[in-house]
Amino acid sequence: MLAPFGIRPKGTLAARMLPLAQALVRRGHQVVIVAPPVHNPDDAATCVEYEGVPVIHTAAPRAPGVAQQTLALLQATLQQRPDVVHLFKPKGYAGLAALALHHLRPALPLVVDTDDWEGPGGWNDLLPYPSAAKRLFAWQERDLLRRADAITVASRALETLVWSMGIAPERVFYLPNGVRPSTLNLQPSTFNLQPSTFNLLLYTRFWEIDVREVVAALVGVAARCPNVRLIIVGKGERGEENELLRLVQRTGLASIVDYRGWLMPDHIPATLAEADVALMPMRDTLINRARGLAKLLELMGAGLPIVASRVGQAAEYLEHGVSGWLVPPENPGALAEAVLRLIGDADLRQRLGIGAQYAARQYSWDLLAPIAERAYAQAVNQSYYQFDSMSINRIP
Repeated sequence: MLAPFGIRPKGTLAARMLPLAQALVRRGHQVVIVAPPVHNPDDAATCVEYEGVPVIHTAAPRAPGVAQQTLALLQATLQQRPDVVHLFKPKGYAGLAALALHHLRPALPLVVDTDDWEGPGGWNDLLPYPSAAKRLFAWQERDLLRRADAITVASRALETLVWSMGIAPERVFYLPNGVRPSTLNLQPSTFNLQPSTFNLLLYTRFWEIDVREVVAALVGVAARCPNVRLIIVGKGERGEENELLRLVQRTGLASIVDYRGWLMPDHIPATLAEADVALMPMRDTLINRARGLAKLLELMGAGLPIVASRVGQAAEYLEHGVSGWLVPPENPGALAEAVLRLIGDADLRQRLGIGAQYAARQYSWDLLAPIAERAYAQAVNQSYYQFDSMSINRIP
């Protein structure tokens, strides 16, 4: 497996790539992850094993250079003598290394995973990449997906986007985000049916939400439920949390907002346990529709009753009234009314929390790993067919 960046601090490798690799190891496969030390230079030139999966971070380049980092990933991958290469995110250094592998070893099956939309309407519009990088990432996304022998997608929206490129459906495998089995071996959550303080939880990266919607909904909830408190966990890509905190100050709600910022992963479970209801509001955008929503699955696994916007994978993971409560996106009135309904109905909160935990079990990585195996089998067959055809065409 080729990673786009290191295992820390980004969540992609830890939330999707690594648990899938560990599930495959439990099924008898040998899996090695090769990652560049992007964002985590302290991990450069290290190899650490995580429950049977070695994670190799390449050495830091002696001088800044795309070629050096790409070559290091290429060499580290070839040293493992892989039967299949699974690239996670069709962009950056790993994407260039996968392209080089495709040219140097055309018979080596290549699977590409996409868990976000990177090009126009996606991360290119969200992050302040240089214009040259934006053009590169947009080209990589389309080029590598078309070249891949098989593709794994984290959402139904991505599945449709890949089909729209003219890629045959049999090469595309819907592989949603999952939950670790270890987080599901828990007794059903116990619920505080009559809390003295009612804790709402917003677990977010901020860019996916309209902070004005959240504050407007909170105004409506606090007016009818004075004992409510909003716990906020997360940090924005560009300081978006500051706008939310400014708005709650201006509306006089600062005293009921508990902003905790970015927390280490091992602190998250205790924070989730404090919550009575979790909020997952989202703007209706292409990037939100395409996301795999790993945080939503984390909330479900914790057995929390969830109010979520009906956007993208939220409607795939949650059944309205059974495992969650879905509301129209960008509608603060609907969000506030849903929260107030759950506040006033302890039985409904309990049913939704139990339903969410049960639904999360359907997305255990152990149940999802066979989808990756089918993608690898497709890639092997596709690669063999293409290489065999090239060999025949070279015969005089």
